[in-house]
Amino acid sequence: MTKYFKQAYLEIANFILQSLDKLNLDAIETFIKTIEELYRLNKKILVVGVGRSGLVGRAFAMRLRHLGARSYVLGETITPSVEEGDMVVAISGSGTTQIVVAVAEAAKKMKAKVAAITTYPDSPLGKLADIVVFVPGRTKVASMDDYFARQILGIHEPLSPLGTLFEDTTMVVLDAVIADLMKRLGKNEAELAKRHANIEVP
Repeated sequence: MTKYFKQAYLEIANFILQSLDKLNLDAIETFIKTIEELYRLNKKILVVGVGRSGLVGRAFAMRLRHLGARSYVLGETITPSVEEGDMVVAISGSGTTQIVVAVAEAAKKMKAKVAAITTYPDSPLGKLADIVVFVPGRTKVASMDDYFARQILGIHEPLSPLGTLFEDTTMVVLDAVIADLMKRLGKNEAELAKRHANIEVP
């Protein structure tokens, strides 16, 4: 009964594990150092993404807030304006998501930094960004582009649909970034817990 569940679980887990060798650790170091600097300067970090990438971004923004950073999710009614010296973290596997690219363009006009999380560094988003964090993954664009090639070559259809591999890998990458920042900023779980939501709906 759980044959495909176990296959998909292993496919996703193995992909994330193997992706570590494909990451540009220098770019990730730059990303982490920039967040650390923004934290110490009390600058804002604004996260943007659409759909499931947006949900991953929200989780990252929440963890940054737990660390004590001034983090926000773009599009929320209480999100402040972007100012010079702030940073926008833009998440798009394809790097072509119109809303995300438009936000990055606007951020650059305001002299804010842009960090792109994408599978395509040469995409419109990647070309706009000051920092590009490459995250491998099967995006919606890739799944459409390579469909016929896979049919001809007899390569099996991955069990994880659409952009799942990008989104899951991005979640792990950003959670690891948070873990690294905890050490650099001298934070511990007890301190993060103090900033965790403490008004729960019964």
